[in-house]
Amino acid sequence: MKKFMYFLLSLIATSPAMADINIFACEPEWASLSQELGGDKVTVFSATTGLQNAHYIQARPSLIAKARQADLLVCTGAELEAAWLPLLQRKSGNSAIQIGAEGYFMATDYLALSDIPTSLDRSQGDMHAAGNPHIQTSPLNIMQVAQALTQRLQQLDGVNAAIYQQRWQDFEKRWQAATEKWQQQAAPLKGTKIVVQHKSWSYLVDWLGLNQIAVLEEKTGVPPTVKDLNNVLNKLKVTPAKFVINAAYQPSRATDWLVDKTEITKITLPFTVGGNEQSTDLFSLFDDTIQRLLNANK
Repeated sequence: MKKFMYFLLSLIATSPAMADINIFACEPEWASLSQELGGDKVTVFSATTGLQNAHYIQARPSLIAKARQADLLVCTGAELEAAWLPLLQRKSGNSAIQIGAEGYFMATDYLALSDIPTSLDRSQGDMHAAGNPHIQTSPLNIMQVAQALTQRLQQLDGVNAAIYQQRWQDFEKRWQAATEKWQQQAAPLKGTKIVVQHKSWSYLVDWLGLNQIAVLEEKTGVPPTVKDLNNVLNKLKVTPAKFVINAAYQPSRATDWLVDKTEITKITLPFTVGGNEQSTDLFSLFDDTIQRLLNANK
């Protein structure tokens, strides 16, 4: 009997420590941030990849199973996941991740959003009543979300609160230094006239001081018509732009059309972690984004 007990104790001693919080992240940026802040105290699953449109995915059985096991749901909010997240929550039967629960965390709840519509008209496309949800395109927003997420981790796992605080302080220091570096590198971009395919870059535009003069999608989330594209083309004849931005997950047909008609420079940005091979985490995401913008601005 004693030998058996010693055997059990040795297994416990040599087994890796189990994570304390099981996190279901809706998007790769929040999966990456959760891992930064949680370290080995969390297990993180991302429901989407950097090459998927987070507006439109299916609440597949595999996702439902992952949601059923989650202690914490970390998503963007502001209707970004409205087409699938409510169904996922309901099907999971997991009370911990329902609206109002401690395990329900929406990143956009901790920021003042831009592009809030003055009136709602669904005929004008995929409008978000709360404002533009694509907050991950600015590192300033990431910092605010990180602080709020740290506090939530501490609430859920008070035993390890000091560890989360230490990891937050380390992340804050590194992120502030990186943000200052990116801003200095991107200084030549200020005022540069650009076109975007989809209105998903508002926070990047504001952060870097870019001058967005046109959007290819006349109706947000709706592929532009020939008329829409020609309207942009006519605008560029009056006010030329340096480059046009599309996200790695987006079909580039409209952007390619504009490039063919104007010879404007096309930039495909990763948009989120995993959007390309270079963007493996939040730091490399912005390293790559800034470098691609600078290369196109030469």
